[in-house]
Amino acid sequence: MVLAILVFLLVAGAVGGGYVAVAHLPQILEGRRLEKRLREVSLTAVDAPAGDATVVMAHAEGPVPIFDRAMAATKAGDSLTRLIAQSGVKTTASAVLVMSIAAAALAALCLTVTVRQPWAPLVGGLIGLAAPYAWLLRRRSTRLAKFEEQFPEGLDLMSRAIRAGHAFQTALGMVADELPAPVGQEFRTTFERQNFGLPIRDAMNEMADRVPILDVRFFVTAVAIQRETGGNLAEILDNLAHVVRERFKIRRQVRVHTAHGRFTGYVLLALPAALAVALSFIAPEQMTLLFRDPMGRMMLGGAIVLQIIGFIWIRQVIRIEV
Repeated sequence: MVLAILVFLLVAGAVGGGYVAVAHLPQILEGRRLEKRLREVSLTAVDAPAGDATVVMAHAEGPVPIFDRAMAATKAGDSLTRLIAQSGVKTTASAVLVMSIAAAALAALCLTVTVRQPWAPLVGGLIGLAAPYAWLLRRRSTRLAKFEEQFPEGLDLMSRAIRAGHAFQTALGMVADELPAPVGQEFRTTFERQNFGLPIRDAMNEMADRVPILDVRFFVTAVAIQRETGGNLAEILDNLAHVVRERFKIRRQVRVHTAHGRFTGYVLLALPAALAVALSFIAPEQMTLLFRDPMGRMMLGGAIVLQIIGFIWIRQVIRIEV
């Protein structure tokens, strides 16, 4: 009887606790988030440490600051800095240089040990040097695609804020606080730039440079025209958000219709490599002759070049600007 009572009390407590957790836990968590947000909003400059109070914009320095300053005066350094900003990676030009040198040395060493050919260190070094740059390009394309998908939501939020009576700068700050990266991050950068005293037109133009998307250029141009000539900015932002969504929808439809061409390009690019691997098991003597004979190496080089040209050609054929 005692065991039955204990089991009953345990089950009843578990059921009651589960009900209380399901019914009241979301409200408790929401209240904690609200209190945290209110504390952040009510935080003033007096509450901050005296050492952190500054009105000077800080710039990150890499492992080789001299190289950063030297690269800042050149066109190549400006392009690399812009690429870093567009990719959203917290790094500097000197850090990318150090990573490129380290990757080149590591790739050259690995390729020399595995291939044991005179050209192996050169090829490995070139691959290592290009690897960080290629990684930045990939990060930029991924970040811009995510930005383009979130951008209409930011325009809608700005439109609602302006209709509620907020100023344009306040609407920028609201988008920066409410939306995640990369949209919130870029709007926060623009908001902070104009807070530091940069004219809003220049801050918006810098945003268009950091995010080289046609929709952002439309947004910057529309805001600049509205500030000069007047008009209903909320309605302009609503129309722009509708246009961006329609363009995004059409782009997805085009991607669906061109899927066959892209898949064909991938198959044609992978087919020779797969066939070479298969022939290495079926007829290893012939494949060994292909790699050892000078004429065979020339044929391999020509095949690789033609494959790359054909793949780029197919990509250009199926690429449709929307």
